[in-house]
Amino acid sequence: MKKAHSFHIPVMGIGFTIDTPLKVAQYGMDSVISLVDDILLEKLRKMYSEKFEIPYNEITDKIDDFRAKRITSYLNLISDLADKKFESLKHMTSEKSDELFAYINMLPSNSKIKSEFKKLTSKDFHFSDVKKWAINNLTMGNIDVNIMTKVDKDNYKKDKKLAVEYNDAHAALRGFANSKLNSSVVLSAGMNPRLYSYMGQFDDFFPDENGAFKKRIILKVSDYRSALIQGKFLAKKGLWVSEYRIESGLNCGGHAFATDGYLLGPVLAEFKEKRNALRGTIQEVLNQELLNQNRAIPTNGLSIEITAQGGVGTEEEHNFLLDHYNLDSVGWGSPFLLVPEATTVDEHTLKKLAKAKENDLYLSDVSPLGVPFNNLRDNTKDAEKQVLIDKGRPGSSCPKKFVALNKEFKETGICTASREYQHLKLKNLELENLSPDQYQKEYNNIIVKSCTCVGLGTSALLAYNMDTKVEGQGVSVCPGPNMAYYSKVMSLANITDHIYGRANMVSRADRPNLFVKELYIYIDFLKDKLETAKLSMNKKEEKYLQTFTNNMKAGVLYYQSLFKEVKNTFEDVKTAILKDLEQSYAILNQIQLDIQNLKLKLKH
Repeated sequence: MKKAHSFHIPVMGIGFTIDTPLKVAQYGMDSVISLVDDILLEKLRKMYSEKFEIPYNEITDKIDDFRAKRITSYLNLISDLADKKFESLKHMTSEKSDELFAYINMLPSNSKIKSEFKKLTSKDFHFSDVKKWAINNLTMGNIDVNIMTKVDKDNYKKDKKLAVEYNDAHAALRGFANSKLNSSVVLSAGMNPRLYSYMGQFDDFFPDENGAFKKRIILKVSDYRSALIQGKFLAKKGLWVSEYRIESGLNCGGHAFATDGYLLGPVLAEFKEKRNALRGTIQEVLNQELLNQNRAIPTNGLSIEITAQGGVGTEEEHNFLLDHYNLDSVGWGSPFLLVPEATTVDEHTLKKLAKAKENDLYLSDVSPLGVPFNNLRDNTKDAEKQVLIDKGRPGSSCPKKFVALNKEFKETGICTASREYQHLKLKNLELENLSPDQYQKEYNNIIVKSCTCVGLGTSALLAYNMDTKVEGQGVSVCPGPNMAYYSKVMSLANITDHIYGRANMVSRADRPNLFVKELYIYIDFLKDKLETAKLSMNKKEEKYLQTFTNNMKAGVLYYQSLFKEVKNTFEDVKTAILKDLEQSYAILNQIQLDIQNLKLKLKH
């Protein structure tokens, strides 16, 4: 059935979208729950069970396979509660019509359902007719889940390593697979062959002869090559990717997985051009594997969806991505952090986000995963971290250990943001006899890491006045650069009106076009890489910088051609965009010269 909305709400942090489906699914909006923190999920299950007077039996960490069971139980609860809300909305009465009207009003202006409803209710009507129509026509939003594939820590019981299926990502996958949800798992952060192979143990991920799935797979990717490689790998297991979700490498929230200079526009153009080839190539591999496994082979061709997210901020950009690149949906992330009706953000963080300007939003090294991380300056988790540094005891107590993945000092793994790791690392640093400047640089690299696996969930606990004795009150938050252009708390109606062009929630007139903003971020990223290479550049680094610069120059040429050709879109900003592109090309030429000069200098 066709979706009600042309946008989706991506996963944000660990706790910010943890119960978003319960807030928006009844209005036909898709959203994504993070499965990183089963401790937080269990706390929320208890809270919601008490609120809705549902019997609750605690799943303690003494129970076998507790992580998977907690996840299944939480997802089942959210599914039941969201279903109940949706059923209530459809069964409209004169006293309870507000929710149904809210659903209809938030739909896109060109929605067929919206025009049918208006026609149905324009004259005298019976509530029984409206109820019947609603049951047949309204759709509920998907309750999707996210698994960061690399956050797959080994687990132990009494110092004995458990089998691989008890690893964190494996257990999370099992928790989703065993739930009653008919929805998708969004796999992000790159390929995990063991995890992908493990998916083949669950029948719900396989199609029936009609091509229907109980559980679908969404791959978050930043370029076409990655989509093809991962899509084929999964197809060789008999698994089909129903959606390729393209995210800007740097113009997004959370962890930033920079491409080798491939910009969003050219990446989307490649998917548009090769969409049918991608689907056909992978289905061929899939059908052969389904035959090998003696499973049902769909009689019709399976479909794929192509979606995108990262930095979108206006109706014009939203529609351009949908129409020009034939996308099925566009993700809107960071602005939804300012919508309490959709996301779960504590009051203090909400105010900080509303006030944030460009300089408050930066690409940081705080993540223990060692991946650049979009951060909000002066967040309370970083302030908490600084207090410990000032006391001469840097590092977190590491109460949850979800990213205890570093095996430098311990086979069982330690988190690089933990006190234990930083203490051992600093002891080693003392023995290296470095110059004061070099020592300070290495010291800063060690202590910069922040306990994000706790900090990204704490906001939900604070928002619901729950106990934070174990976690502390520090909140990590990871909005994208786009947050700088929104400065007020919004209602769900406000943000949907903004997305569909019925209102304007962007507080400033100087917001750059999403493609230009991403281009600038990538240029800054490239400049930083070049600055680091100036100390000593080897052949590999030189090749990386050259490739990165060439890809970006090709991207700028693509945009120059695109904006010159495109009609009736971006008309009021086109001249400024073309000027920005010209300047960017000149900067990239200069960077290319700097790389050449550096190469010559280091030779002599």
